[in-house]
Amino acid sequence: QDSSECICNYRTTMPPFRNNDAVLKRMLSKSKNIALVGASKNPTRASHEIMGLLLNHGYTVFPVNPILANQGETVHDQKVYASLKDIPVPIDMVDIFRNSEAAGGVVDEAIAIGAKGVWLQEGVINEEAVTRAQKAGLDVAMDVCPYHELPRLGVTGPDELSEE
Repeated sequence: QDSSECICNYRTTMPPFRNNDAVLKRMLSKSKNIALVGASKNPTRASHEIMGLLLNHGYTVFPVNPILANQGETVHDQKVYASLKDIPVPIDMVDIFRNSEAAGGVVDEAIAIGAKGVWLQEGVINEEAVTRAQKAGLDVAMDVCPYHELPRLGVTGPDELSEE
């Protein structure tokens, strides 16, 4: 065989993203301030239920929905913000309840505000966006939900011990 021919199949794309339990556990235990993008007042929506779950576990949750924000609404008695940049405190994790395509823009906003992590909910899959988030140094979860991951990983809420 001619040694100048390569028989290797070089991968031209990144391997598909896989969640890492250590990262998921870190995100759930070290995050205190969570922005929930796609918040809803409708109690039958998953975003409404999960926001309540996160609040009940001791997280501080900032709902994000531009329509509700412009109407001066609250969700679970929390002020609704129009965008991530409007939230007046540093955000640890951005929980994304948007469709897979729209999630890319939310991930870019999360990177821009200096969030520490992005959590794409079950059914929200955007490989390109998670690659950008990882390259920017953010922790990433994709296609999973805190409802299942909190008990599975034995996390009861954010660690209250400050490491700073």
